[in-house]
Amino acid sequence: MWHDLMSVQVPIAEKIVRTVLVYVLILVLFRLAGKRGLANLNTFDFVVIFLLSNVVQNSIIGPDNSLLGGVIGAFTLIAVNSAVNRWLAGDSRAERLLEGTPTTVIEDGKLVPQAMRDLALRSAEIEHAVRMQNGEAIADVASGRLEPDGHLIITLKPSEQNATRGDVEALQARLTAIENLLKDLATGRPS
Repeated sequence: MWHDLMSVQVPIAEKIVRTVLVYVLILVLFRLAGKRGLANLNTFDFVVIFLLSNVVQNSIIGPDNSLLGGVIGAFTLIAVNSAVNRWLAGDSRAERLLEGTPTTVIEDGKLVPQAMRDLALRSAEIEHAVRMQNGEAIADVASGRLEPDGHLIITLKPSEQNATRGDVEALQARLTAIENLLKDLATGRPS
């Protein structure tokens, strides 16, 4: 039993190369597929991810079912992913190449139809994201862009923006000044 667990049936170099190649292939496929972040995945996206892991499993492990072979594959995946993340953090060109650039999906309160088609987004998805960011409707948005990580970043029109803490403090100061003036008028004291 221990021999079967620890005896790698594929050369270690082949196991590493298989894992790296499958990682790169999946990275390219997801890059070509679009800008959906994990928070924005729908049911169909989850089905694809689950089936994809099963489809590529044999490409990674080959005829090897040993525990040590699995450990080597897992270690390789984590190491390659860590290296790619470090590369992306230090190289803006690599980041643009692998992750893409933001796409404007809302301009002046209106959806951008071509961007919606290109990204395979439904208006209901955008409306939900706007509501999650304190907007009432798409018409309230000055601009909205979908980031490469799948997050929608919106800027509300000035008339739709909430008051800031500074706005509230300034209003409180003005109210205090008005109250003081009213007290002075009621007591007949000049201000």
